[in-house]
Amino acid sequence: MSALLAAAILVVGVLALGLGDIALGPAEVASALLGTADDRTTLVVLGWRLPRILLALSIGAALAVSGAIFQTLTRNPLGSPDVIGFASGSYTGALVAIITVGGGYASAAAGSLVGGVATALVVWTLTLGRGTRGVALIVVGIGVSALLGAVNTWLVLTADLQVAMTAAVWGAGSLNGLGTEELTPVGIGVLLLLAAATATAPRLRMLELGDDAARALGAASARYEFCLLLLGVALTALATAAAGPIAFIALAAPQIARRLTRSGSTGVVSSALLGALVLLVADTAAQHLVPGVQLPVGVVTVVVGGCYLIWLLVHEARRG
Repeated sequence: MSALLAAAILVVGVLALGLGDIALGPAEVASALLGTADDRTTLVVLGWRLPRILLALSIGAALAVSGAIFQTLTRNPLGSPDVIGFASGSYTGALVAIITVGGGYASAAAGSLVGGVATALVVWTLTLGRGTRGVALIVVGIGVSALLGAVNTWLVLTADLQVAMTAAVWGAGSLNGLGTEELTPVGIGVLLLLAAATATAPRLRMLELGDDAARALGAASARYEFCLLLLGVALTALATAAAGPIAFIALAAPQIARRLTRSGSTGVVSSALLGALVLLVADTAAQHLVPGVQLPVGVVTVVVGGCYLIWLLVHEARRG
């Protein structure tokens, strides 16, 4: 299944590279990727379109793996960073950085990471003694997320008009305007964090066996779970700093990947590939769905993710 997902990413990527005001066929795209195209085609494909596609793949993979980590920790398909508040914390940190320091990527990334980690520490502390997963983590996370949502609204309303408009547009979750400058730090960061997440995959599978089994196998410890928490927060913060809070990729991708692979556990690699594919398709639709208008990709993922969330809630209710 991972091979099929990788092939789907390749096909969608080639088609996306050819879409735009300067339409290109698959053969022209392939020649540009192989270095045999003319200068104009090479500039369009490699200079203008490829960085955005690579960013979509990187951010989609980061969000999906973050969701897989939190859903494993909580033993619940609703346990994703956008539900339990960590994405909101990253957004708050980035907003504070944008308003106080400026809208550069470095400041937004630092603020996003600090905000996400601070939120994780608060939620961890409030759930200490009740376990760090399950209903307690989700309920506390939803409460913290609601509080941070109010804080975010207040920050935008009280900021300078130009800064508030920038923050509001960025807050919709968008890849518009991103390019090579953002690709290098995001790509390197995602690769390093995904490598760390892949290394934790065997223990993640043990955690899914349940508390008693995981504890007997040595996989369930407060220190290890907190390290997983920080890894998931770092993935969310990195994605949020680059493109703003993009909803539902972290929620939906791991569960869809699990069903596609017919696996009893949430796979890191399959989740990453599906998250990358979903965000790439969503961003391509956001760019070309409405002629002459580039929608924020967050608008598309909210619509798709909302439908998925309704289905998931109905499905879980029937199982209960």
